Order: sequence, then C-alpha cells, then structure tokens
Amino acid sequence: MSTTTDAPDTTDTTATGRFGGPPVRMPVFAASLTGVLVMAVWALVSPGSAESALGAVTSWVTEWFGWFYVLLATAVLGFVVYLGLSRYGHVRLGPDHSRPEFSTFAWASMLFAAGIGTDVMFYSVVEPATQYMAPPEGGPAAESVGAARDATVWTLFHYGITGWGMYALMGLALGYFCYRRGLPLAVRSALAPVLGKRIGGPLGHAVDTAAVLGTIFGVATSLGIGVVFLNVGLNVLFGIGVGTGAQVALAVLAVVMAAVSATTGVDKGIRLLSQLNVLLALGLAAWVLVTGNTSLLLNAAVANVGDFLRSFPAKTMETFPFLDNASWMGSWTLFFWAWWVAWASFVGLFLARISRGRTIRQFVAGTLVIPFLYIVMWISIFGNAAIERIRGGDTSFAETAQDFSGVGFYDLVAGYPLGKVVIGLAFFVGLLFYVTSADSGALVMANLTSRLGDLTEDAAGWLRITWAAATGLLTIAMLLVGGITALQYATIIFGLPFAVVLVLVMVGLVRALRVEGRRADSRDQTLNAVLSARAAAVPREDRTVSWRSRLARATNFVDRTDALEHLRDVVGPALTEVADELCRHEVATACENEIDSATPAVTLRAAGVDPEFVYRVELEMAPVPTYGGRMIQSRDTYARLEVHLSDGGQGYDVMGWSAAQVIHDCLDHYERHLEFLRLAEPTTTG
Repeated sequence: MSTTTDAPDTTDTTATGRFGGPPVRMPVFAASLTGVLVMAVWALVSPGSAESALGAVTSWVTEWFGWFYVLLATAVLGFVVYLGLSRYGHVRLGPDHSRPEFSTFAWASMLFAAGIGTDVMFYSVVEPATQYMAPPEGGPAAESVGAARDATVWTLFHYGITGWGMYALMGLALGYFCYRRGLPLAVRSALAPVLGKRIGGPLGHAVDTAAVLGTIFGVATSLGIGVVFLNVGLNVLFGIGVGTGAQVALAVLAVVMAAVSATTGVDKGIRLLSQLNVLLALGLAAWVLVTGNTSLLLNAAVANVGDFLRSFPAKTMETFPFLDNASWMGSWTLFFWAWWVAWASFVGLFLARISRGRTIRQFVAGTLVIPFLYIVMWISIFGNAAIERIRGGDTSFAETAQDFSGVGFYDLVAGYPLGKVVIGLAFFVGLLFYVTSADSGALVMANLTSRLGDLTEDAAGWLRITWAAATGLLTIAMLLVGGITALQYATIIFGLPFAVVLVLVMVGLVRALRVEGRRADSRDQTLNAVLSARAAAVPREDRTVSWRSRLARATNFVDRTDALEHLRDVVGPALTEVADELCRHEVATACENEIDSATPAVTLRAAGVDPEFVYRVELEMAPVPTYGGRMIQSRDTYARLEVHLSDGGQGYDVMGWSAAQVIHDCLDHYERHLEFLRLAEPTTTG
C-alpha cells in the first residue's frame, strides 16, 4: 500500500565535530596528517638522509614511470576535449534546470585568477633563460635563434593547456557527481561508478588520502617557490638577507594569514584581493610591454603561438628514448606534470564550485582557453624580454636569470623605467598570490578531510588552521633539505599515487555519462501520451478542451494561493492515486506531501527500481513575462507548478492541468524511465 507522508525536516544543520564545524573524516585526516608529519620530521631531523632518499626515489620514478606521466597528461587532455565535443557536451554540472550562478565575465575572471600564481612569475624568466642557455639534447644549439624560439615554447608547453586539462578533468568530475548526482564534494565521489558502495570504506579513504597528500605537496612546492621569490624581493627592496631565517618567517606569515582568514571570515576579502591581484599583474605585464621593445615582444608572441601549435603534437608525447635527457625530464616536464597532478584536486574543487549550472562544453572551453590566454600573454612578454636581454650580451643577467631563486625576475623588471616602483609592485603581486594560495590550499585540504553536509559548507576553522600549519611545516622542512630541488623531488614522488586516481576518474566519468546517454535515448525512443493514444482513457471533456480555454490558462498568471490550492486538491490526489496503483503492481512507491514546507511540492517516488523514479511537482515563483499576457493586480511575479525528475527540472508548468493530465504526464515519464532501465540492463547485469 502506498503512503502519503510529510517530507523529513531538512532544516537541521549537519552534526558538528568535537571542536565545532562539520565532522572530520578521521581515517583520511589521520592518515594524511601522519604522512605529512613523518616526512617533515624526517627532513628536519636528518636532512642529508632525506635529500639522498628523495633523489634516489625520484630517479627511480623518472626511469620507470616517466612514460606514464607523459602518456597520462596527453590522455587526460584528449579525454576532456572529447567530452566537450561529444554528445555529452550539453550535460550540465547540476540539474537540468540549473543555470550558472555567475555571469560569463565574472566566471572568466575567476578562471583567469585561478590560472596564475607566484610560480608563474618565477618560471616566466627562469625557464626561458635556462632552455635558451641549456636546451635538451637533440634540440637546437644553445644560444641559437632556434633555441630562442624553442625556449619560450617549452615554457608555454609546461604551463599550457595540458596541465589545465588535468584541472578540467577533476573539476568536471567533482562538479558532475556533486551537483548533478548529489554525492559529497570529495574525490571519492568521482569513483562511485567504479567502486560502488565501497567509496564509503577503506578504498574511498585511500583515494581521498592520496588527494590530500598530493595537494599538500603541490601547495608546499608553490609556497616554497614563493618563499624564495619573496625573500629575494625583500633583499632587493630592503636589504634583508637571503637565507633560512627570512624564508621561515615568510612561511610562518602564510600560516598566520590562513589562520586569520579561517577564524575571522575574511576569505571574501582574500578573494577580492585575488581579483585585484589579477589587475595589478596585468598592469605589470603591460608596463614591460609598453616601455620595452614592444615590436619585438608582439612579433615574438605571435611566433610563439604558431610554434606552440606546430610542435605540440611532438612535445606532448616526447620522452627522449634515445637521448640522455633523464635529468632534464625530471627537472622540467615530469616535474610539471606531477605538479599539475598534485594540484588537480585543489584547483578542480575550486573550478567545480564556481561552475555549477554550466554545460560540460562550456566548462571545457572556458578552462582550457581562458587561463591559457593569460599564460601566453605573461610568458611571451617576460620570457622573450629575458631572452632579448641575454642575446644583447648581458652575461651577468644570463647567469642570474637561470638561478632558482627568482632574482632574475627582479633584475629584469629593474631595467625598465621606474625600476624600484616596478620591483615593489612585482613583490606585492607575488605576496598576494602567496597568501591566497596558502589560505585556499588550507581550505581545500580541510574540506577534503571533512564530511560536509551541504554543498556550500566549508570545514571548521580549526581544521583549516591545522592544515595551514602542516603546510608551513612541510614547506620549511623541504627548504632545509634541499630547497626548490627537494620540493620538485617530493612532488614527482607524491603525485604518482594520485596520477593513478586520475585514470580511475576518467573511467568513472565515462560510465556515468554513458548512463546519461541511455537516459537521453530512452526519451527519444518513447512516444508521449498524445501521439501513442494512451490518453484514450482520459475523459472526453479533458481531451477536447477548446483552444480558447488553453490560451486563457496560458495567459492567466496565477498567484501563490491558487497554485497551492491546485497542488493540494488536484496534483496531490492524482499522484497518490498513481502511487496506490503502482503498489498494487508490487512497485514500492510513496507519495510525499510537502505542501506546508518552505518550498511546497508533492513528490512521487518509485523506489523499487535502481535508480529510483522521481516525479515531483514543485511550486516556484517566476517573473511575469512582459509579453503575451496580463499581470494580475500589478504583480510582477506569478506561481508555477514545475515538474522535476531525478535529473532536475523539466521547464514546464502543470498549473491548471486536470488530474487525468497529471497522471498521464507522470506515466509518460515513468515509461521513459523503464525504457532507460532496459537500455542500461546490459551494464547493470554485466
């Protein structure tokens, strides 16, 4: 027998943890924090041993898994491009009725901000100069015109669309499974089609632990680069010595700023500063472009894009099998690919949160194109400016530009008008990038180790402080071991486990989107009630409603009271009747009455099938169109009774429908659901 029940109260907040906030996933938190502390303590107690071991393991990973990193990076990029161009491109990261929260301009601005950081400033001079002076074996001769063209292209390659393909993959997976399938905003959710219910057990914990470890080593690498870069800036501006003391102080600053953000709620201010930072960075680049050799820089930028497009197919699969470039690969391509992998969860979670309601096609196009445009602009300007100065005969700058301290960047901008002011601006831009990276990194790791009850909820402040402190400790430990080189080693090593997770994420997305395809096929292969004559049982007066009556219903924009009455007196009894009949056919069905809730609705659930069938009629207020009808009593909104299925709102209104029409509409969707289950049967039973 069916039941008509009141929906459970959903206003209760999520159960809090012991120290306040959402509960902590203790297996993930304990395992990942233990791994970080063991690594940090080892590095602090025995830095020589740690450096030797990291170097040995990195050599082993480079030799045996270098091909895997290269192949994975290419496969991920091809995969996300395929999804964007495929039949699944129209699928939304959210219910069918969801629409983007942010305008295209605001969304593009946030993608733009996500694609930059202190490390881009650092490597925009270091890598082009290094690749020009010491290119990989088999390439153009050092200090040649070919090396000059290739040097900037290698930097574009390492910072370009390949890495953003990894970010896009995780953003797609998290956004799809969280906002469209209602799973927690956690990496394990992306593996639900692969692991099934086991995502709630040890396997799920292992996946999230790998994500946290990869994230913290990736963030620590960025902070380590930022510490060294800012320390040099302080030396240039104020004469503060370059060394461990200043670098430890800067690491502590990042922890303190993240703690202040967590406890005072200034994260909105941090986001505003991040957007300001983008404008300042653009201003800095524009100054170098306008006051420098503008013609050469513009010509070089166009040539760089052409060279990048021409050489990308060869570079993306390059492993140098017959050349002795293992050291070069470990320092550049493999390091960057591991770094992108380590940051995939971090940036992917951010991308998912700002992209709810966008289609897969919009998401892929935006995340691959928008940040890359910034990368091309920044690296082409600063990289080519550095190469021009070296080719002009400045041998001293050639040496400093290759130094992994960032001093080359400051030396470069010091040569332009208002050099001290430009250096100060560059330092401030780097500082803001540094602080926001520390704060958002702590937030993401705290969220990954929490059980969040709401999609907009964040982890407790104390947990964010804990992860900020752990990141600061790890950064300091790695700097003491071997500086940026040690951070590169650790990134390559700890990125490997999560690289395997990325493979499983692709498998999970393929399986989930095949289900989306079958759902669409089931709709195409079934006829609605009017065409199939299934409405023959509807009373004649309902089937012969005059077109004038239909037009009157379409142009009479009713108020909330009328809609509530129709929901209670017509829709509710109709769906209860369907539920009773389904129960008589041994289909476990319930009709939930939520008319008195904040969002009035009546929901029919047939739980005897997997996935369950949902037919929900929900009252929503909408603006009265400015055409095609009249407003009642000068109201500018009216009430609609919208139909929602398990995959979201369907965009039509059943206000004014008879009980028989509601019943047949429900049965239309139920038959489509059965057709979907039939099409999916080979997979579910295989």
